[in-house]
Amino acid sequence: MSEEATFDAIDQESNQVMYGPRAILLCGMSGTEQETVAAFAKSFGSLPVSVAGEQELDTRVGDLVLRPDKTGFGQDSALERLVLMSGLTEGEVHRFMAQYRQAGLARPLWATLTPTSATWPLSELLGELDAERRAMQAAMNPNS
Repeated sequence: MSEEATFDAIDQESNQVMYGPRAILLCGMSGTEQETVAAFAKSFGSLPVSVAGEQELDTRVGDLVLRPDKTGFGQDSALERLVLMSGLTEGEVHRFMAQYRQAGLARPLWATLTPTSATWPLSELLGELDAERRAMQAAMNPNS
């Protein structure tokens, strides 16, 4: 795991806007799942939702979140399941995650855009998030 990768708790009541343009980036979901996320994302106002696939693994994450709404939709992907949120308030992040879970979708890697992750290619972000998930699982299950 990169020393630049950190985890900071966010306040579910906060109106503090997080880093980046307002956008959601998805990976590893079917077309139906993409449409489900886009449907409930409309309740957050102007919130473009786009999908990145294998062909974007070398593209900077900061560039991917700038794409128009529905870019990449309908393309199923074998990538790790990811929901990256950019430019939402801390409270919106919590509400978005709650709506995602209520929709019954499979658990993704969750991330918010940061100045550091915006410079990474998508492949590096996915690798860092996977390493963080494995480290957290090991910490929670030390005898496994």
